[in-house]
Amino acid sequence: MLKYVETPDAPAAIGPYSQGIIVNGLAFFSGQIPLSPVTGEVIGTTIEEQTEQVMKNIRALLESQGAGFADVVKTTCFLADMNDFAAFNAVYGKYFTGKPARSCVAVKDLPKGVLCEVETIAYVSE
Repeated sequence: MLKYVETPDAPAAIGPYSQGIIVNGLAFFSGQIPLSPVTGEVIGTTIEEQTEQVMKNIRALLESQGAGFADVVKTTCFLADMNDFAAFNAVYGKYFTGKPARSCVAVKDLPKGVLCEVETIAYVSE
């Protein structure tokens, strides 16, 4: 049975998708960009500021399911510019201390012109 994630503490979906879906104890969370969950506006102009907001949004999704960063098993990270990798990684590393599996790629464009997006898969209790 699928369970849909819905929390006001993370940005609402801005298209035909959900914040996340849980199946068999795994939460597949949609990619998070640096949006304010209150206003929907982009937070920050630097990669560090934007990555911090992305992490806040991921934390909100995880906490909505009784989980934390240590429960994340896989991330996929998208950067608008691979030259931002070191700065992105410095912020990312403060949160993902359990070192989940990860992919990180540069992409041509991201929604709303942001600098980064991170999607996560986490183990959650059902």
